Amino acid sequence: MSDEAPRFSRDALARLLRPKSVAVVGASDKPGALGATLITNLDRAGFSGAIYPINPKRDAIGARPCLATVADLPLDVDVAVLAIPRPAVLDTVRALAARGVGAAIVFSAGFAEDGPEGLAEQAEIARIATDAGMVIEGPNCLGLVNHVDKIPLTFVEAFCVPPAGRRAVGVVSQSGAMAAVLGTVLIARAVPTSFSVSTGNEAVTGVEDYVDWLIDDPDTQVIAMIVEHFRKPARFMAAARRARAAGKPIVLLHPGTSSAARESAATHTGAMAGDYKLMRAKVARTGVIFAETLQELGDVAELLVRCPALARPETAVLGESGAFKAMVLDQAERLGLPLTALDNANAPALRAALPPFVPVSNPLDLTAQGLSQPSIYTEVLGALLDDDRVGAIVAGIIQSDPATADIKVPAILAALDGRTLTKPMIFAGLDEGARMPEHYIAALRERGVPWFPTTERVLTALTRLGGDRAPSGAAEPEALPMLALADEAGVIPEYRSKALLGPLGVPFPRGTFAASPDAAVAASEALGYPVAMKAQASALSHKSDAGGVMLNLADADTVRAAWERMHASVAAYDATIALDGVLIEAMGPRGVEMIVGGRNDPEWGAVVLAGFGGVTAEILQDVRLFTPDMTESEVLAELGKLKSAALLSGWRGAPALDVAALAALIVKVARLLHSEPRLAELDLNPVILYPSGQGVIALDALILAQ
Repeated sequence: MSDEAPRFSRDALARLLRPKSVAVVGASDKPGALGATLITNLDRAGFSGAIYPINPKRDAIGARPCLATVADLPLDVDVAVLAIPRPAVLDTVRALAARGVGAAIVFSAGFAEDGPEGLAEQAEIARIATDAGMVIEGPNCLGLVNHVDKIPLTFVEAFCVPPAGRRAVGVVSQSGAMAAVLGTVLIARAVPTSFSVSTGNEAVTGVEDYVDWLIDDPDTQVIAMIVEHFRKPARFMAAARRARAAGKPIVLLHPGTSSAARESAATHTGAMAGDYKLMRAKVARTGVIFAETLQELGDVAELLVRCPALARPETAVLGESGAFKAMVLDQAERLGLPLTALDNANAPALRAALPPFVPVSNPLDLTAQGLSQPSIYTEVLGALLDDDRVGAIVAGIIQSDPATADIKVPAILAALDGRTLTKPMIFAGLDEGARMPEHYIAALRERGVPWFPTTERVLTALTRLGGDRAPSGAAEPEALPMLALADEAGVIPEYRSKALLGPLGVPFPRGTFAASPDAAVAASEALGYPVAMKAQASALSHKSDAGGVMLNLADADTVRAAWERMHASVAAYDATIALDGVLIEAMGPRGVEMIVGGRNDPEWGAVVLAGFGGVTAEILQDVRLFTPDMTESEVLAELGKLKSAALLSGWRGAPALDVAALAALIVKVARLLHSEPRLAELDLNPVILYPSGQGVIALDALILAQ
């Protein structure tokens, strides 16, 4: 089975997600007990399947007879829910496997997140389940809620709200608490939900299994996720690409941008913290939409469910205040949200809908004209809805009170009646807390227009929707010739790294390796003075720190003297380092220092980091990440997002730089890493960027082979 292939069949997961029979191990009628709440949830939801309470201390739970042990179950029960302490879980899973139970939900905590003993027990649970072909959710999870069939298998009080044929969100979360919170948020907004699954420690099934299942679920149109660590990145990315092809967007909240959050993830769900930026660079290429907060996750999911797809990011904002117009311009610039260019000359329909004293602009300030002329909302919104240059419309409306809403909202609804929306339109209040009548909110939603209490949230959500995602159907990266690594492993010094990379098109200065002072002089004279001399040894990754770089050597005497000084400096730095020799290179003109380096991550694969170098590189960290499937034009666009990108196009009279050559180098490095899995790391630092047409030169190179 490949790393990208689904582990369980659809039918196997259906026994967990759409069961016809449920065993409750640890059943109880004690208020607040996990097993009691679970049975109450099922009874309240009207679950029509068989329920088998199991508790050796009870003869009955309510009107249901109670079984003493798992061995008393009939064969082939669909799912068993374990509401029992951790010490009893392992033996119970063995017994369930023996009875042919299709799936199990393990609420108990204290496994992988609790040290070596818990990790070993979790691994044994996984082994038993694998041998038996049994699906397990958890441990350390909150269970699931199937809203479609009204099956709440969770120990928190749950109310099922079937989507009843409406577009719905499927929720997949490693955190059970956050799954429950997001479910509450969506229900409060009347956003239909199909399934909500918390995966916990993912001993057997992980988020990728449930995403795969939801892609084929006819009741799910959008997938919202909360993930702290992807345990099977290849599986998830394959599922995400499949979701995109199926037209089912995924919106993801991934905590872990801070070092403290990454450390906390390991103790929360037993995950080992990953590199957030690397993960984001990779996952964004599959079409996944990122949310930064729980509120954003709900906002973006609502837009995806209620609105037509965002075909283009350019947005038009309708407002009723000059100050609001300025605020939107500020926020749009901060977010990078493009606004459609609209003016008196290029928007005749909009011009005709406005009174003479209101200029066409975007954002558009209607002033208070709508209070005396409500039809202006109908006409202006109609013009914006008909304008193909507008990708989305935000109606930023001052709601004030029900009387004001009675003036404005019917005219807004009139613009929608008789139309099939082809672009997102969102009603966004300016005055959060204003009393907006519920029947107006419902009427807007019925017409495919979400209602939000603030415009700030809408503009942020639209920015996320139109964010940095790969074009649909991004091509498989071109394979490049393999490096002639032979049996080399570990750190490969600069002179050998350059000999390996140069023939593949990586640009370096002219240079020659020298193993003696005489050879160094001969190489210098062949290249022409002045030259640079650099110490060479696998153990000397940071040559400058050890006095291993000497520049502008002007003649044979200075070359010989440099040889002696360099060997003495390296010996003083670390007497255990034995130099292979030195690399003599021609000195070149100065340019702008950049960094290009990459690695083959064991989980995520090849990724390249590139950006501005020099002495401030570690402080400013003005870099971006690139993946092997990116084209040169995509790399150029990403370089334009560097903080100091203005320096690339010419700053205060400086010439524009050869960014195309830099982009070509980044693509080459990314594809070299992708083509050669033995390349653990490849570092070109610094890379000197010259004016347009003059290319780039990598002054240093280092390979870590595995």
